[in-house]
Amino acid sequence: MSKPWWKEAVVYQIYPRSFNDSNGDGIGDLQGIIEKLDYVKELGVDVIWLSPVYQSPNDDNGYDVSDYRDIMDEFGTLDDWEELIEAIHSRGMKLVMDLVVNHTSDEHDWFMESRKSKDNPYRNYYIWHPGKGGKEPNNWSSAFGGSAWAYDEQTGEYYLHLFSKKQPDLNWENPEVRKEVYDMMTWWLDKGVDGFRMDVINFISKVPELPDAPNPNGKRYVSGAEYYMNGPKIHDYLQEMNERVLSKYDVMTVGEMPGVTVNEAQLYTSEDRRELHMVFQFEHMELDSGPGGKWDLKPFRMKDLKENLTKWQKGLENKGWNSVYFNNHDQPRMVSRFGNDREYREESAKMLATLSFTLKGTPYIYQGEELGMTNVCFDSIDEYRDIETLNMYKEQVEEEGKSPEQVMKSIYVKSRDNARTPMQWDDSQHAGFTTGSPWMKVNPNYKEINAKKVMEDSNSIFYYYQKLIRLRKEMPIFIYGTYDLILPDHEEIYAFTRTEGNQKLLVILNFSKNQPEFKLPDEVSFTHKELLISNYHVDVTESIDSIQLRPYEARVYKLKYDL
Repeated sequence: MSKPWWKEAVVYQIYPRSFNDSNGDGIGDLQGIIEKLDYVKELGVDVIWLSPVYQSPNDDNGYDVSDYRDIMDEFGTLDDWEELIEAIHSRGMKLVMDLVVNHTSDEHDWFMESRKSKDNPYRNYYIWHPGKGGKEPNNWSSAFGGSAWAYDEQTGEYYLHLFSKKQPDLNWENPEVRKEVYDMMTWWLDKGVDGFRMDVINFISKVPELPDAPNPNGKRYVSGAEYYMNGPKIHDYLQEMNERVLSKYDVMTVGEMPGVTVNEAQLYTSEDRRELHMVFQFEHMELDSGPGGKWDLKPFRMKDLKENLTKWQKGLENKGWNSVYFNNHDQPRMVSRFGNDREYREESAKMLATLSFTLKGTPYIYQGEELGMTNVCFDSIDEYRDIETLNMYKEQVEEEGKSPEQVMKSIYVKSRDNARTPMQWDDSQHAGFTTGSPWMKVNPNYKEINAKKVMEDSNSIFYYYQKLIRLRKEMPIFIYGTYDLILPDHEEIYAFTRTEGNQKLLVILNFSKNQPEFKLPDEVSFTHKELLISNYHVDVTESIDSIQLRPYEARVYKLKYDL
């Protein structure tokens, strides 16, 4: 197995708008990130992944890019960005940028030209269609609700937007588009960027006929994802991107890929295919969704999680590489979702961190995760900012007649804004995020949960993360050891081993507030054991044949045995 740096790295995601505001305008910015780099460095991470900072009208918080080679005014300037990358590199860390090339903003020069006339040279940069019988070209829906097509008066045609109307999809069939994207990527890489996280990259190839999606329930719009997720030319495009750009640099690539299966991920991440290094898959993020999708709440079952993670761990074994994450800017806070953010917030946050760092793959930490930041419950929809959340509320309350209380329950659990409340730095006003009025309200629990407080407590979640990161750096078994599930049928305990040579890691995690008994299976034998980390005090001489686990307890042992 090859051992490139990105397999051994730990990534910290910064969502710039909510991280740290340096100038008091209520919006996080690049200088604010520079101010906090020593904090990030102290955690021990190797890579910072920066959510989009490109010029944007900000319809979807920067995922609608109007100029790929400039910085959003609210975040600063290109000079600030140059200062940031230099400051990151000088601290021995790397910078991965978000790459958003399934779509642009409708305020991008390409699109403004494209919509001028049907024979404009930029017309074919986007997916235009005359429609059918005075209606949309097909029945596909946008990820943010409603049709995936918008009618443009100027030329009397529709354009495709799988996300907001202000995010028209690029036409990757056009070699000129691909050349523009590759030139732009090269421009950033020559500026020293260390890789890309590629936004919905498996959407870039659409079935050319743009057929209607099956619609057994007779809905007005249906997903259509089977015609644009993992489309017919996706591997051609990624191999071309690798050949033209990525292969010329020592960088890290991760593709965000909704709907990707294990078999498809093997193709995307297999070293001999030269596409991407790893993917973000979403199956484990959909385990608490009912048949109605994300907002249709379903209780989370730990057994489903361990089955799913095991499928991915074994499925990519020697065939690809996993990314390991449990929250990011698009997902609710993991301690609220998979742990217990009330009675056992610290214990369950540490237990989930243990899982992140003992699975095989590159671990990602989302800002505030290391503090145990939680979901937020604002009183009114007016306090929310996310376009997906606001559109869903309008659709369900105004059009479908659901009660606001019922819809708010889903928002409290699943809204992307749960992850986007400002970073909680201290217990001063607005959690020390800004001296002005924050673009979005701070979670009211910031006086209890903040960076200043955790840095002063040697037993805090922050230092637990720091220790996990250190263990991973010191012991290659954390990175390269073979994963095997034990106690597969247990409803509360998630336990597994990682094996390399004559050593094993034994990972024991209690996913409940109960006190189940862990019994060591006969097949896990050892001659010597050492406790590496635990989130409760443990007597190191205690036998591990049988352990009465405490609520949300986590333990990692190193076992040695004679070959």
